[in-house]
Amino acid sequence: MTSPSVTTPPVFRFAPSPNGELHLGHALSALAAYDAAQKARGRFLLRIEDIDVTRCREEYVEQIFEDLRWLGLAWEMPLLRQSQHFDVYAKAASWLENIGLLYPCFATRTEIAEAAARQPSGFDPDGAPLYPGLHKKMAGAEAWARRQRSEPFALRLDMDRALAAAAGLLNGAALTFTEFDEAGEGTIVAARPERWVDAIIVRKDVPASYHLAVTIDDARQGVTHVTRGMDLFAATDLHRLLQVLLGLPEPKYRHHRLITDAEGRKLAKSAHDTSIRSLREAGLSPSDIRALVQRI
Repeated sequence: MTSPSVTTPPVFRFAPSPNGELHLGHALSALAAYDAAQKARGRFLLRIEDIDVTRCREEYVEQIFEDLRWLGLAWEMPLLRQSQHFDVYAKAASWLENIGLLYPCFATRTEIAEAAARQPSGFDPDGAPLYPGLHKKMAGAEAWARRQRSEPFALRLDMDRALAAAAGLLNGAALTFTEFDEAGEGTIVAARPERWVDAIIVRKDVPASYHLAVTIDDARQGVTHVTRGMDLFAATDLHRLLQVLLGLPEPKYRHHRLITDAEGRKLAKSAHDTSIRSLREAGLSPSDIRALVQRI
């Protein structure tokens, strides 16, 4: 007798950082992911991305809960808080470093900016000057000695080596990801992580970066569908590269439009007039917020 096939429900997530009040852009992301999960009869997760321990505040965590519940969202418990899992990220980074794909960079922001100004080579997708390669060729003995002196350092991805390693793991296939539109139509997109050059994978202050933590967490939480703003579209290049290098599954992606202010700038958490809390206090209802993010 043939056993009936078991269909695993799709997993969606909303992953805010508690370093300010959620605004209309966050409402769009949360509602888009939640509605997609409901439509697909999938699971919906809330993840608190609080690796930046100097900027994140517990009061904002509580406000995230309050705002989302007011919008009518419910999520599975227990939720994952990144600040409680630094050991997981450190283990992955250590493995990447041990196979020669990460190297320490002791340069300060000022030193990097000055070197980039002397040898301008363009900007990364976030608009920052491309890393000028400081300390990439530092002798191992010097790097070891500086680490022994507890000098602060970040770990950067050796992009050339990483791309070569990924090509081998992919057996020559192209590095791509699948981007879905609102209608559910998928398009294969060529990932171009080289435009980030040697990106930071582990920050100086915490044993992870956004790119490393989000890639690992999506995999270990079984996230199958990533819904987020278009401002993170280019970051998917790095995330797909890390997924291949770490042997992690590839989720489906949907990057939605951004909500902007009157001058066309992306909303920021400092824009209190568009925060969910302020709009709620002004008398708007959850249905008003839904209508507003659809209309803007």
